[in-house]
Amino acid sequence: MSEKGFYIPSLDGLRAIAVMLVFASHAGFGDIVPGGLGVTIFFFLSGFLITTLMHREFEDTGRVSFSKFYLRRVYRIFPPFYLVLALAVVLGLLGVLQSEMRWDALLAQALQMTNYYIIFGNADFTAPGLTVLWSLSVEEHFYLIFPLLFTVLAARFSAARMAGIIALICALVLLWRITLVMGFHVPEIRTYYATDTRIDSIMFGAILALWNNPVRTANLVNSNFMVLALLVISGAILIFCLVYRDPVFRETWRYSLQGIALFPIFYFAITKHQWPLFAWLNWGWVRYIGKVSYTAYLIHPTAISLSNKVFGEGLVPTFIGGLALTLAFSSLMYVLVERHMSALRARLHQQPKA
Repeated sequence: MSEKGFYIPSLDGLRAIAVMLVFASHAGFGDIVPGGLGVTIFFFLSGFLITTLMHREFEDTGRVSFSKFYLRRVYRIFPPFYLVLALAVVLGLLGVLQSEMRWDALLAQALQMTNYYIIFGNADFTAPGLTVLWSLSVEEHFYLIFPLLFTVLAARFSAARMAGIIALICALVLLWRITLVMGFHVPEIRTYYATDTRIDSIMFGAILALWNNPVRTANLVNSNFMVLALLVISGAILIFCLVYRDPVFRETWRYSLQGIALFPIFYFAITKHQWPLFAWLNWGWVRYIGKVSYTAYLIHPTAISLSNKVFGEGLVPTFIGGLALTLAFSSLMYVLVERHMSALRARLHQQPKA
């Protein structure tokens, strides 16, 4: 990820991995490709990057400007979000995409409440292809509360203490999931989509940003053997979370263990980005997919549906056609909208672009 005077290796590559996991899962490979893990990677990355930038601003200025923070979020998130939402609505109204849209569902989507509408309403009534907005709702809710929490904590505690407090919050979220699943027997949809049960996936990234942030601290592990051992352990934990299908585990401990497993992967992807294991994350075309990953995530279900209409259904035409349409639209959005919004954020606020 390249910023004005601020560069974090491998982040765009990790974004590319996340969006391709989600895309492949939705394109027909869901039985073998863990799309949910892609979302968790997105969550972790968001928490890490946002907290890194806020901590940097706090150290430079002694405060976090809420107005500038939220304006940067508006510039980054809203233009592609509402353009894609409008496109999906139009395609639904024209009958190009099958839809049972209701205005209350569209309002929930427009107001960043897709996740709770899916839980307590009906996903069929949302804009066609845009149930994926549930994860954007979780992130938006995080953005609403976390800057205030960060400011309160930063005024009183060291970064390490802040990381410990946020880790305690993550533990409480896990306890809440366990209570809901084992005490109230809620359905999977409740724990998978809700902000109150998934926000810890973002906060794990915030912990890494505050506790031995790989961007800001010296490398903690100098032994290549230890690096590889930690990466193997992380990989084993992720694989276990994918293959162990117990429903109680999947809706309780799974998200916590995935968050813990991502610590070494993110840490060494950044600090050891020159290693062959991670170097490909910084290849030009991989980084490009990462740069357009936000719009790609938003548009890919619509692109897959359109591809099925044009090229026919089937794993190969769905994947190739859907990917081509996704990248074409995302590239167009990046050139016409996102790049200009990014420049505007930097020019108006002189702050690192998130």
